[in-house]
Amino acid sequence: MAHFLQRITAMGMVALSLLAVPCLAEEESLSEKKEKLFSEESIAKISRAYGHLIYKSLDNPILKLNVDEVIQGMQDARAGKPSPMTEQEYEEAIADVQQISMKEMADKNLKEAEEFLTKNAKEPGVIELEDGKLQALVLQEGDGEAVTEQSLAVMHYKGEYLDGTVFGNSNGGEPAAINLNQTIPGFRQGVLGMKVGEKRRLFIHPDLGYGTTGQLLPNALLIFELDVQRVEPLPELASAKAIEGEEGAIVANNTDDDDDDDDDDDLFDDDEETA
Repeated sequence: MAHFLQRITAMGMVALSLLAVPCLAEEESLSEKKEKLFSEESIAKISRAYGHLIYKSLDNPILKLNVDEVIQGMQDARAGKPSPMTEQEYEEAIADVQQISMKEMADKNLKEAEEFLTKNAKEPGVIELEDGKLQALVLQEGDGEAVTEQSLAVMHYKGEYLDGTVFGNSNGGEPAAINLNQTIPGFRQGVLGMKVGEKRRLFIHPDLGYGTTGQLLPNALLIFELDVQRVEPLPELASAKAIEGEEGAIVANNTDDDDDDDDDDDLFDDDEETA
């Protein structure tokens, strides 16, 4: 809280220093803002908002802290009472709890993923792209160009867990230009061959997803809804100059142009999982 107020004060001082000859109206405006910002009502709102941020930071799927005890700890610290643990003891306990919780969650998610895929394989229209590991359901056929390993798949996507929680979504914005060579195996295999205009739902086993690595939940089944908008050549291929040799061979003479970054976020990137 003190840091927050210090930042506000510092920002205000910088703003004042940039005004060589402030007019009276601006001085009055700054004075009014200061009066409102530091009023009892404003400080109460800021404090309450800060409390909301703290609570959100405690809402962790790996480690569920006792909010009442967190509040009690803050009150004890305010009163000058000693902490029940040293910082080293706390860090060691947190590391052990997280390790155990991660293992239990990973085991639970893996079991649920495999049970779901076994049942889902019997659903109408579901295609097994890799037995027990990767399934697809075509929602709408496409009739355009097909996605290959040498192309960018420009598509809208939505990624969610088995319980419906969305962890990634391009809908509502521009479609993502995805280089399949930089994606998890299940996504790459599931998208290859899709045609422009096609809509597909993928069901990816954690072995072809992020497993217990990455930023997503450990061993989570990943479900993607995909809508291919267009297909573009990879940047390095688009910038290459084909030169026909004496015997008719095609040789790529790459330029020094930097590759363009994909439009999608790092949702699919995982160097350890890509081929």
